[in-house]
Amino acid sequence: VQLQASGGGLVQAGGSLRLSCAASGIVFSLNTMGWYRQTPGKQREFVALISSGRSPTYADAVKGRFTISRDTAKNTVYLQMNSLKPEDTAVYYCTVVGRGYWGQGTQVTVSS
Repeated sequence: VQLQASGGGLVQAGGSLRLSCAASGIVFSLNTMGWYRQTPGKQREFVALISSGRSPTYADAVKGRFTISRDTAKNTVYLQMNSLKPEDTAVYYCTVVGRGYWGQGTQVTVSS
């Protein structure tokens, strides 16, 4: 299983970024996909997840600002991040939820 995350970068507060995570080696449509984030010295924290046939789930800190989506034909999960805040600065990881597969992470930095 490989998860390739991309789309991170430096953005000013209030700006937007879209993260992508391309998956291979799994039956994409049968798995729940998620995004987590981590800052130095802190535990990795949940951001959002999506699975077939269910509404996406979001952490309270990002609800209303972030949107998770998936393109089954492309085996790709996305995280649209709007109204970014400096506290959103972190390394963002995609994961196949509950199966222990993680991408390499992509850095998101939001300047004030």
